[in-house]
Formats: sequence, C-alpha cells, structure tokens
Amino acid sequence: MTLLARILALPVRAYRLIFSPWVGFNCRYHPTCSAYALEALEKHGGIKGGWLAMRRIARCHPWGSCGVDNVPD
Repeated sequence: MTLLARILALPVRAYRLIFSPWVGFNCRYHPTCSAYALEALEKHGGIKGGWLAMRRIARCHPWGSCGVDNVPD
C-alpha cells in the first residue's frame, strides 16, 4: 500500500472503530462502504482508490441502488 493510501485509510479505520458500532449495519451494498474503501485503497493506491471510494460513498443514499458492488480490477 502506498503512503497516500495508508494516510487515506486512517479516517476509514477510525470510522470503523469509533462510529460503525453506533450506526449499526445498515449498508445498502455488499461489501460495506468502509470495507470497499479499504479494499480500493489497497488494490489501486491513494489516487484511484480514493476516487473509487468517494464514488461509492456518493452512490450510497436512500434513492440509490443496492446489492453486490465489488472493487473493479
């Protein structure tokens, strides 16, 4: 994982540790947005992985779709 990807993964890991237990498991997609973000950062690095994670989070709203949405290769 690149340095930028590690830095961008810190807030995601903090969210999973601190806020995720309070919010519950109400994600519309599988894997969850935080798991998707970590996998995207690991596979594609900071720039492309960060972009993929932001796109995924932007799609996660009440009027969006749902289901399986894996990180592209």
